[in-house]
Amino acid sequence: MEMNTEGRRDGVWAQPYALASGQTQYHQLGHIRLWVTLLDLEWQIRSETLDLDTDPASWTETIGHTLPAATVPLQRFVRENEASTVTFIPAVANLPIVIRPYQPLTIPAGGRCTIYVGTPLWMKICVGEQQTVLTEVPLALPSLTWVGRNTMEGELCYSSASFARLVLEAVPKRPWRGVTPVTLINGRSEPLLLERFSLPAPLLSLYQNERGQLWTPGVTVEVETDMNSASLHVDESVLAAAGTCRPVADAREKLARGRLVRAFDRMFG
Repeated sequence: MEMNTEGRRDGVWAQPYALASGQTQYHQLGHIRLWVTLLDLEWQIRSETLDLDTDPASWTETIGHTLPAATVPLQRFVRENEASTVTFIPAVANLPIVIRPYQPLTIPAGGRCTIYVGTPLWMKICVGEQQTVLTEVPLALPSLTWVGRNTMEGELCYSSASFARLVLEAVPKRPWRGVTPVTLINGRSEPLLLERFSLPAPLLSLYQNERGQLWTPGVTVEVETDMNSASLHVDESVLAAAGTCRPVADAREKLARGRLVRAFDRMFG
């Protein structure tokens, strides 16, 4: 593809960018700044995390010959097969994400609702026609939390605060986050207070619609009796409201037959 080396453009997922030896592609996306440099015998990747008060809404990239200060960390990778293209593939988290609504939500007995969660993403930096992964970078550095009954039983998760919006139109569409619809079904005879729950992010694939927005398939969580025993179902496709979508990234882990029937003793933490 022909590259314009002047001015900034919108970055695009899953699209190969061609670089010439000596060129650097600079990205500003989410909470990171990224520089990818092609040399005769190696790839160089530099990135730094920004301390931002607000979430940026755009992704810009430009190709030139400018490098950042020497204080920005550098990773070097051997260049194989004279590969000169770089492709950026989005990826879901490699750990479950504990979603904490800013305001807890109560689901009445026998009720159900769908909330829309912004899923934090990583950027896989891939080179060549085979899209060999060099490394991956979190687009917003999530905090870690421990979910379990005690310090011996549980698992390490990422933690993410969420507005847990009930109206899809109110969800900000950002190129560095995916949208995950979560349907919660309260089959109990008493209300269910949703203060936090664990989203199995590694089971989710990613799709992109014609507007460049990233979506995961929907997740349905049903609580029938005890809160510590819930069933989870991952949809096979994305919500119709997402529009026409194409797959851009597989799930990190496979879910047999789409339904997890074991107890989720840590789903609601």
